[in-house]
Amino acid sequence: MASLLTPVPASVVLSLLEGGANEVVCQNDEIHKYIRINPLAYSEALILALDREEQDKIRTRWTDSYPPAHELAVKLHEIYPPPYISSYSIVTKKPDVLLFCAICKIGGKEGWFYNNWMWRLRGMVDKLLLGVGHTRGRRSISSLRINDVIDFWRIEDLQTDKRLLLRAEMKLPGKAWLEFNIENLNGQNKLSITAYFQNKGILGKIYWYIFLPFHYFIFTKLIKGIEQEC
Repeated sequence: MASLLTPVPASVVLSLLEGGANEVVCQNDEIHKYIRINPLAYSEALILALDREEQDKIRTRWTDSYPPAHELAVKLHEIYPPPYISSYSIVTKKPDVLLFCAICKIGGKEGWFYNNWMWRLRGMVDKLLLGVGHTRGRRSISSLRINDVIDFWRIEDLQTDKRLLLRAEMKLPGKAWLEFNIENLNGQNKLSITAYFQNKGILGKIYWYIFLPFHYFIFTKLIKGIEQEC
């Protein structure tokens, strides 16, 4: 139940609850002979953490290491045979710097510009399947880096003013990626959104073709929202 009401996955919640049965107050301070540290009281540590969050200066987050061994996940360029592809694009006069800045605002509290209820619904379904869900948010509201989490995605590749590649971490009958790409085209910029999916058996194929029609409504609105945000 706790994993449905919070962004913390069920496996992490269970570990926290099991740890609560043991008293972990340390009375031994021998470590001070070897390491010079100034311990903080709980209230001080809590205020400091909240202050860093308020200033958007969070360095690490629990999502950085969850799910386990996510750094070993298969990358898009390693996929064979080629995955299914669904792509949408527009040509705009907006500068690549501004387009990329708008792309980097997606997810978290800002949402996905349009059709946020669809993204939330997909996250709720994932939660019911004991997946990561949609409520993990993001580490920072103003900056991104490789391996950062954006809702149920994780950043696989990040090229400033050119490309943002997200790898899905929700429950799927296959593997999925979402790519945002900016390409110079005769003095203008071509902004593209491409979904990649490597199916896992017949169930994966059925999943892809059921949701394929929804891509038009989701991605065309998203791509227009990115341009209007500039």
